[in-house]
Amino acid sequence: VWHHHWVPLDEISPHLPVAVMASEDQRFLLHHGFDYDAIEKAAKRNMKGGKRKLGASTISQQTAKNVFLWPGRSWVRKGFEVYFTALIEVLWSKQRIMEVYLNSIEMGKGIYGADAVAEYHFGKDALDLSRRDCATIAATLPNPIRFNSAQPDSYVLKRRGQILQNMRFMPAFPKEGEDYDPRTASGGVYAR
Repeated sequence: VWHHHWVPLDEISPHLPVAVMASEDQRFLLHHGFDYDAIEKAAKRNMKGGKRKLGASTISQQTAKNVFLWPGRSWVRKGFEVYFTALIEVLWSKQRIMEVYLNSIEMGKGIYGADAVAEYHFGKDALDLSRRDCATIAATLPNPIRFNSAQPDSYVLKRRGQILQNMRFMPAFPKEGEDYDPRTASGGVYAR
């Protein structure tokens, strides 16, 4: 059974875009689809080996992958992901990318999008999610099937604490038509 309700970005808690940026892509407002610093860091760490591979997918890449591509991993699929990421970065605003991302990603077993996770895990609408709720959801995103925002385990609680801390230094997510310029973002630090 799938649970999914599409809602516009202005009907999603303003804390959620900040939480997912703090968790998944801190440079989302600054890059054009690809975070080359994160890619370089991940490549260096992954070449050293280890149990867990570090990824460097941006919110834009994840959106392209979730909306336009099939499940699985291959070089052909990765090529299409690069193509669609570049395309949506040219054609869509950051607000539209975030709206599609927050409405299309899996946030629990069979739960897709912010409004569905708000209803099924928190008993409220997406707009009413608290800062803590949003950080909890973001903490599960690496693996929303394994980690549950309704019943967070010690890993999710620890990660939520890190995300809440990171959110203090993130800019408020701009509304449609507003641009984010880090040079002029006085007081642009996220309101607690």
